[in-house]
Amino acid sequence: MRPLDWAVMAAWLLFIVSYGLYRGRGSDSTAKYMLAGRSMPWYAMGLSIMATQASAITFISTTGQSYVDGMRFVQFYFGLPIAMVILSATAVPLFRRANVYTAYEFLEKRFDSRTRALVSAIFLIQRGLAAGLSLYAPAVVLSVILGWSDHVTTILMGGLVVLYTTFGGIKAVTWADVPQMTLILCSLVIALFMAIYRLPHDVSFPDALRLAGAAGRLNSVTLHFDWNDRYNIWSGLIGGMFLALAYFGCDQSQVQRYLTGRSLSQSRLSLLFNAAAKVPMQFFILFIGSMVFVLFHFIQPPMIFHPVEMQEAQHAPTYAGVKSRYDAAFAARSAAARDYLAAARAADPLRQASALKSYQAAEQSFESARGQGLKLVGASNDTNFIFLSFVTRYLPAGLVGLIVAVIFSAAMSSSSGEINSLATVTVIDLYRRHVRQNASDLHYLNASRLATVFWGLYAIGFASFGRNFGALIEAVNLVGSLFYGGLLGVFVLAFFFKRVGARGAFYGVLAGEAAIFYAAAFTSVSFLWYNVIGCVVVVAAGLLVSPLADRRATV
Repeated sequence: MRPLDWAVMAAWLLFIVSYGLYRGRGSDSTAKYMLAGRSMPWYAMGLSIMATQASAITFISTTGQSYVDGMRFVQFYFGLPIAMVILSATAVPLFRRANVYTAYEFLEKRFDSRTRALVSAIFLIQRGLAAGLSLYAPAVVLSVILGWSDHVTTILMGGLVVLYTTFGGIKAVTWADVPQMTLILCSLVIALFMAIYRLPHDVSFPDALRLAGAAGRLNSVTLHFDWNDRYNIWSGLIGGMFLALAYFGCDQSQVQRYLTGRSLSQSRLSLLFNAAAKVPMQFFILFIGSMVFVLFHFIQPPMIFHPVEMQEAQHAPTYAGVKSRYDAAFAARSAAARDYLAAARAADPLRQASALKSYQAAEQSFESARGQGLKLVGASNDTNFIFLSFVTRYLPAGLVGLIVAVIFSAAMSSSSGEINSLATVTVIDLYRRHVRQNASDLHYLNASRLATVFWGLYAIGFASFGRNFGALIEAVNLVGSLFYGGLLGVFVLAFFFKRVGARGAFYGVLAGEAAIFYAAAFTSVSFLWYNVIGCVVVVAAGLLVSPLADRRATV
């Protein structure tokens, strides 16, 4: 990065931390520290929820996902608007009426303390793992730009997040997300504009769309049903809806956001805002990846996007031959792309069909050559480095710093929110309930800060495994899907099946988690369906077990 980039990045990060702490001042009680005194307006909650989702992983990995696999990942979010409407009508009023700090407090009111403890433990496991993956994303940024080890950058970034979260509380986190989300949206527009602006003068925007479509990078909807396909309209609408219901209805990192609302209507509006905005925003981010893909037809990208691994590859005995093949494949693909565009402009169907086949063959050869380059360093993919390579190489001074600042602040937002929710559940659902009851409010406030430090260190430790998870955006959702079905199922029992008792709910959760891990270990079913499987098994097991087990408990 150039001096101007460093200045822009430093200025933004200083502003966002200062602004968050300023808006979060007065968080001197557990109610204010964990729920902002229930004083937040809908737009702040809505932007905070969206900013938590639009983490650094979104920028780093989603654009890369589109680059290598097209835009079909957007189908993952098709069920989200439906889920938001359902939750606004069910979970939000029930949680607010129960006057709880966490979603899992509600389970004790409905079932018993054992069910509450089990579900709290499941949340702590899955969200702790996800927090580590979220923290690894900014480490990728720093390792690319500074050339540092990602272990060093993970520790550095994690330390900043722990410091910010420990002193800020949920009010600081939420208000800091408002300007962060604004900058995120502006940066998305800038990134797309620069990807299109960098295209050769003889390649128009319609040409770019035609080329991306020919390469399968605009495949935003897949109607074919396949249990093993991660992204089609059916897995998105059904599996994605179940995942969104679990994430926003059962995950404390999201529930805690709308529990801070000043009224029921304000909390509902925050979710409905996301229902309307999330799919278009995700489509826009994926579209950026598709346009970067087109740009790299005419500007040769590195054979390996990870700069450190690219340097390692140069020492391989067969590097020269692999690089020569890659250069030739790039030139052939570029020429085939131009021939295809010329044929399309000429409106000659036969010529266009022939040119399309030639281009698609050249694209396959290019990807094969790039795959040979990755094998030189034993890597299967470098998806998480594609967007960063574009930003650092082809954006002007100042804008690079702006984009990097967005990634940093987004990572701080998502990680701080996750760590704050982990600390809340640890203190409210476990420590205050089972270890130290009836202590002073100051005691629980201090315990919350200590729990924040603990979970921050835990996230730093797990983040060191981030390099082993491929595309980070998929890894985060895969980890969540291993647990969300069980969480969703027990809340469905709590909300809609009044005759199901505590034992039915408890054993239902265990059965649901067993079914999910069985599906993950012994089938090739897409992870989005884990949420459906887990939820259905929990409900079915609860309905079957409860009449017998709960009747015995009362005899």
